[in-house]
Amino acid sequence: MSNEAVLRKYRSKSKSAAVSKTIVYIILIVITLMMIVPFLWMLSASIKSNREVFLMDPFVFIPEVPKWDNYVKIWTKIPLLKFVENTVILTIVVTVLQLITSSFAAYSFAKLKFKHRNTLFLAYIATIAMPWQVYMVPQFIMMRSMGLNDKLLAMICLQAFSAFGVFLMKQFYEGIPDDLCEAARIDGMSEYKIYASIMLPLSKPALSTLTIFTFVNTWNDYLGPLIYLRSEEKKTIQLGLKMFIGQYTAEYGLIMAGSVLSLIPVIIVFLCLQKYFVEGVASTGLKG
Repeated sequence: MSNEAVLRKYRSKSKSAAVSKTIVYIILIVITLMMIVPFLWMLSASIKSNREVFLMDPFVFIPEVPKWDNYVKIWTKIPLLKFVENTVILTIVVTVLQLITSSFAAYSFAKLKFKHRNTLFLAYIATIAMPWQVYMVPQFIMMRSMGLNDKLLAMICLQAFSAFGVFLMKQFYEGIPDDLCEAARIDGMSEYKIYASIMLPLSKPALSTLTIFTFVNTWNDYLGPLIYLRSEEKKTIQLGLKMFIGQYTAEYGLIMAGSVLSLIPVIIVFLCLQKYFVEGVASTGLKG
């Protein structure tokens, strides 16, 4: 094959690669716009009146007279501060408990040898496939019989354990050499010491990933608090926003302002832990 033919073949491959890359970029841009447009609309609606929120002809991103007071009214029209406090307490306690229970159970399944280990793990992980709606009524009856109805403690008890968290942490622990644990045992370290001094410090990426998932799910949970929390002083921020929806109308500007405020903690947590997030997701998928 002549040099000219080789050059033409190389140019053809380069052109095909460039076309493929361009198509991929276009698809990614379209998907990005589809994801970000609702968020931008929410930001725009948060500084508009009810009449302006659904005004599309013409659509104005920033109105001539922005209603910045929506971000002030939402604190006075409902006890938002109390709702935020309840949500923060619930989210932090659940997140901490899930980190402890999931990492502890995952260490047992990944690094300890005991009878029927794999069977127990598969049975526990199989619960992920069962929708919560299937067993939420028995759970509610159980919590009510224990006197935990209309209490944050009911939500904490139900969400303190996570099969997904155990699976995530176990996948990460299996990537840590067993020789490291064996050497620690030879040195006389107990299993609790190995877990606390070796496994936890090495599992920052997986812990960060689990923190993000648990924090976001608990913070944004609506159905759980709706079922268990009745009194106003126990409600979370997601239930509080529902108070702006009346029988015949809804104050959409205030709802959007509250939604923007509720996103701030989630964004902060993600930005603080994003350094480990991709590493955690990648490392937990290497084995298993």
